Amino acid sequence: MQGAAEGRGGLDEQAVLVVAGLADLAVSVVGSAVGAVRGLLRRGDAAELAAQAQDDLMARGRLVLDRYAAVPPAQLEILARHALARRAGDDA
Repeated sequence: MQGAAEGRGGLDEQAVLVVAGLADLAVSVVGSAVGAVRGLLRRGDAAELAAQAQDDLMARGRLVLDRYAAVPPAQLEILARHALARRAGDDA
């Protein structure tokens, strides 16, 4: 029974360490992002940079929608078109 309790304690400790590591990583990333934003705000061409960033984000959005929103053609439809094309070739 003691082994199970130690195993659970070990898993609990591992979970706490993982959560603490993730929290530290998040704080580090936020700190880096704040530093980058401060640097961008000091630039004289911040408005132009923001416009370019918006254009880039819109282009990425279009690519994502084109990639995932487009419905692939139905397999039976493709086979029917091939059959019609073959029949048209045989009739000629």
